[in-house]
Amino acid sequence: MRILIATAGSRGDVAPYTDLGAALRDAGHEVALAATESFAPLAGEAGLEFRPLPADPQAHGDVRGRRELLRAASAFITDLGEGFADAVGNGTDLLLLSATTAPLGWHLTEATGVPSTGVYLQPTAPTGDFAPTLMGTRSLGRFGNRAAGRFALRMTDRVFEPAVARLRERLDLPTLTAARMRRRQDEAGWPVLHGFSTALVPRPSDWAAHLTVTGSWWPYVDARRRLPADLEDFLAAGPPPVLVGFGSMAAGHGDRLSEIAVGALRKAGLRGILQSGSAGLAADGDDVLTVGDVPHALLFPRLAAVVHHAGAGTTAAAVRAGVPSVTVPVAADQPFWAARLTAIGAAPAPIPFRSLTSEALADALTAAVREPSYAKAAAVAAHHMSTEEAEGSVVTAVRRLAQ
Repeated sequence: MRILIATAGSRGDVAPYTDLGAALRDAGHEVALAATESFAPLAGEAGLEFRPLPADPQAHGDVRGRRELLRAASAFITDLGEGFADAVGNGTDLLLLSATTAPLGWHLTEATGVPSTGVYLQPTAPTGDFAPTLMGTRSLGRFGNRAAGRFALRMTDRVFEPAVARLRERLDLPTLTAARMRRRQDEAGWPVLHGFSTALVPRPSDWAAHLTVTGSWWPYVDARRRLPADLEDFLAAGPPPVLVGFGSMAAGHGDRLSEIAVGALRKAGLRGILQSGSAGLAADGDDVLTVGDVPHALLFPRLAAVVHHAGAGTTAAAVRAGVPSVTVPVAADQPFWAARLTAIGAAPAPIPFRSLTSEALADALTAAVREPSYAKAAAVAAHHMSTEEAEGSVVTAVRRLAQ
């Protein structure tokens, strides 16, 4: 079967699909990854065909507040819709669609007859169990949570509406709103596989049967991959350090964040690794090392703790490694994942990005590293995660579709 995985967004929205794609390839399928151009190397490393999507997630500026997030998302989706059919629709037997590409991919399925399945990294369907991931962390009660979840989907549909209208016109399809298409998919029980761990978020008790939670999917890491020599030397030179990184967040804040991080590490008496990321973190010293992109799977198990922005992928990677987290959520679903880490006991209370200081970070690091309860909770969650057959569940689901 020729399978196309279509996703879009930041690195955390793309990388988890690479190992999933490799698992499907190993099961005998031809697999391609469609994402924005900068992620071609990720597909190549995993041995997947790559198809570029026409958008740039970094083209719309630094995003921190909810208003900026909606504005940037609307501009990004408009760009993504242009040429989406050309990039995705050729020579495919099955579309696997992320939460970002599904509202476009549904229309392509209608036009071509190619079946599709959702492969989401976040819980997006309304539930009474918790508030929507993009609307904060305070529960509104079961009725309020479900109502807020429906409202969040309506806002999503509004963001997609212009791109959907142009795409349907290009595909010679009759007019249909993004909201009506979503309702049609829900009524049909369109299957969605969710790549997050129930160690972090139990499957919502009121979800319909077509919504499945498989466990987390991971970035592909070649079995021959090793950490850089200077990083290995640093790890060997003393006790386990703390990693500080903000992934694709906080562009333009590198100097301030680096100063805060180094000050906090030294206040807490800890060695540290700064991962440069989009923020451009950097520092020098015997007790601190700056690194670029390194596989979380190879580095995180050798750390005392991870300071991160609580993106879904980094959150899962810290849990998988069984190490405590200190979270500094910036935007989007990050407060949700940060709150989940605190709820399971694997992290102290989150520090909002705007409130980050050396003193606050040092206090949180001291608690995370010195109090055994955080490491114990992380280890329990890691064991739970290790029992989940995440990628195998997707391979099985695809095999059923092929029959």
